[in-house]
Amino acid sequence: MRTAWLGIRMGLCVLLLFAVIYALLIVIATFTGVGTPIVYALLAGGLVAVQFFIGPKIVEKTMHVRYVSEAEQPELHRMVTELAMKAGIPKPKIGISEIAIPNAFAFGTSKRKARVCVTRRLMQILSRDELEAVLGHELSHIQHRDMVVITALSVIPMICYFIYFSFFWSGLFGGGGRDREGALPMMAIALIAFALYFISNLIVLYGSRIREYYADAGSAELTKKPHELASALYKMIYGSAGLKQEKVKKELGSMRAFFAADPITARGDLKDLSAADLNRDGKIDAYELRLFAERARVSRADRLMEIFSTHPNPVSRVKRLGEYL
Repeated sequence: MRTAWLGIRMGLCVLLLFAVIYALLIVIATFTGVGTPIVYALLAGGLVAVQFFIGPKIVEKTMHVRYVSEAEQPELHRMVTELAMKAGIPKPKIGISEIAIPNAFAFGTSKRKARVCVTRRLMQILSRDELEAVLGHELSHIQHRDMVVITALSVIPMICYFIYFSFFWSGLFGGGGRDREGALPMMAIALIAFALYFISNLIVLYGSRIREYYADAGSAELTKKPHELASALYKMIYGSAGLKQEKVKKELGSMRAFFAADPITARGDLKDLSAADLNRDGKIDAYELRLFAERARVSRADRLMEIFSTHPNPVSRVKRLGEYL
């Protein structure tokens, strides 16, 4: 029931975002009298399509992905094969990312063209069961098709910002020779577009957080070991906390939504999550997860800050994993 509700919430995000962009297109057509909402919708759809199809290549290049054969990584292939069978999806292409961050991600334009990648550093720090739980999380993204959805939807704020930028400068300078009266509608469109840019960004971030909860639930269902995913998240956050955050933000900030855990907020997340590691052995077992889920609390300030994050608050996330024990 909980998993079904997560899927419904993701669907509502999709509907809301397309309602936002369509409303903006109607505003443009109404104020300018040029074209129709259908024409603008086709233009917006074209931009979404371009992003949709070139997105995987951008991810591969940015993440320094190298695809590996079964002969190179037999155990990794074995785990992915078994999990894909359980999830009822085609086995995705498997890659290793040569970036320093211990993390994993899935991407692609469909279930059949999906890719799942882990960083070499992640393979070094996780146990087999922890790695399997992370792979279960990533394959759940593919199973739910949310990596396709979030890739397409992330273009909508970009469209809103492009419209804001174009109409703002046209209005500021009188629309290229038009009188000031003609410039006012352009400024109005620019202000509306900027407001919708802000709103659509928040919706995309909300959708990104929902997809992480959704994939966590999928991993728990596939592996029956939610504590292993909690432990893996803890290790990923610990491994990212020591990295230079400015460098990570500069090089991979735009890709953070693809990661299983957000490397940008790792230092703060580690302080909150370390309370789950009662015996300080660097991992979270089933007993520690159950106890943490019962006792841990998320402050109002943290809940507020979560609104602007691509990933759920790690305490909330691990608490929810405890409910799947």
